[in-house]
Amino acid sequence: MESLSRRFAREDRGEWRSTLPRPANAVGLSMVTGGLESEFHSHRESQLFFLERGEVTCEASNALWIVPPRSALWIPAGVLHKIRGRAPLEGYGVFMEPDAAPNLPAECCAVSVTPLFRELLVRLAARPALYDLDGPEARLVAVLFDELAAATIEKHRLPMPADQRLRKLVDAMAMNPADGATMGTWARRIGVGERTLNRLLVRETGLSFGRWRQQLHIVLALQRLSRGASVQSVASDLGYESASSFVTMFRKALGASPARYMARRLGPLALDQGAQP
Repeated sequence: MESLSRRFAREDRGEWRSTLPRPANAVGLSMVTGGLESEFHSHRESQLFFLERGEVTCEASNALWIVPPRSALWIPAGVLHKIRGRAPLEGYGVFMEPDAAPNLPAECCAVSVTPLFRELLVRLAARPALYDLDGPEARLVAVLFDELAAATIEKHRLPMPADQRLRKLVDAMAMNPADGATMGTWARRIGVGERTLNRLLVRETGLSFGRWRQQLHIVLALQRLSRGASVQSVASDLGYESASSFVTMFRKALGASPARYMARRLGPLALDQGAQP
């Protein structure tokens, strides 16, 4: 983290900028104890955070992202965001000039990381910060841009409403996700009608009450599973009557059971044609 802080300076308008004149710079990140929490801020460069181990959450662009192992978080230049992480944490950060490459994601997103993508990050982080713009490091950066442009966007996004009544709902449901109260009950708790609650959620998040609650459960499940919690305990924490009902929901949403999904992320990331994160 000290190495990262030395690479940035704050401009008069409040944005942070890299002090290294290169299209992209990578640095290894490691946190053994404690936690990391920033205030809302922005960078002149775009950012990519990749986690080998640990978990990071990011709030930006009216949404909350959970970034489990073997995923990367993409934050475009100039986007206000707030980062939270907890030890133990290991990964890589890349800071890219906003116009360094075409076809990069236009909005914040979590993306999957292929073995090639990961190896590029590892190699670039080990190279000198002021690498030769005509040398092999510059060619690695070009391939990194291609990999990022082609990366698969993952369903780790929880839309966050701005309406204060809905934020009260969000905080209460996140604090007690096992509360299976109906939409009508939640509406009364925050002082609105049932129809009003659903209309506000759709307007501000694009999701109905039921779909938003399911996405909240997915995000919280990923967070707990990344910390080593068992499928049974996560199912119980989220209020599911059985582990099998939770597994069914998880598989429908993310295409794999919780155990298989996390095994792919916590096991070896092989450099072969069939490997997937």
